[in-house]
Amino acid sequence: MKGVHLGRRLVLEAPERIADDAGGFLESWIALGVVWADVRLRAGRETYDGTGRASETDYKIFVRASPHGAASRPVPGQRFVEGVRRFQIEAVSEADTLGRYLVCFAREELVL
Repeated sequence: MKGVHLGRRLVLEAPERIADDAGGFLESWIALGVVWADVRLRAGRETYDGTGRASETDYKIFVRASPHGAASRPVPGQRFVEGVRRFQIEAVSEADTLGRYLVCFAREELVL
């Protein structure tokens, strides 16, 4: 693994379901904290879902490791936010054998 440079400031967010008073729920996002990350491009593609085109880009996002169950440990279903950019976390694993870093496989989607 190449050296990890944690030089980008990302906000880790988790989804929160809020009752809409009509028997359903609205989804909102709450900030869990700030992490410093190394964001690396994996792949990109253009997609079409019948309503329009979109650009999907996959990333490996390296962050400092934290214990299982800790609020600071990213999990699938959460996201990283950097300004107007949103990186949906799809999977998380240890990045090295010493347990210093986690690698988060994430996807960013932009409507064209």
